[in-house]
Amino acid sequence: MKDASSTPAPTERRTIRILVAKPGLDGHDRGAKVLARAFRDAGCEVIYTGLFQTPEMIANAALQEDVDVVGLSILSGAHMSLFPSIMDALRAVGRDDVLVVAGGTIPEDDIALVKELGVAAVFGPGTPLHTAIDFVRTHAPVRTDTA
Repeated sequence: MKDASSTPAPTERRTIRILVAKPGLDGHDRGAKVLARAFRDAGCEVIYTGLFQTPEMIANAALQEDVDVVGLSILSGAHMSLFPSIMDALRAVGRDDVLVVAGGTIPEDDIALVKELGVAAVFGPGTPLHTAIDFVRTHAPVRTDTA
């Protein structure tokens, strides 16, 4: 029989780790950097991938960095080709457990389709920062550190 004192007890929820990624050939990263800073200031640990990320690069970063959330920022209009590939790549590396959110210029008509792919939320231009932060805090997978 194991001594209960030898089993680490979970502590409070660990800091949410969010990967902010710019997929494809979209070279506009101001919004992604603003979001990354806002999440950092809200107490999240942020990993920013930089520009021109392939779906495989994003999935591998999600795996290597052990993130809870993947935030995709896209302004190029290529979301319907990139998002399915990103979701497939996340599944391929065993990270289909992460919360995936997206922001940028995604037409209203495409939002339901994007959500069917597994993207939990889409935040368009002008969305208050606290709306995205509150959504992530509420919906990110709860993982605890052990003592």
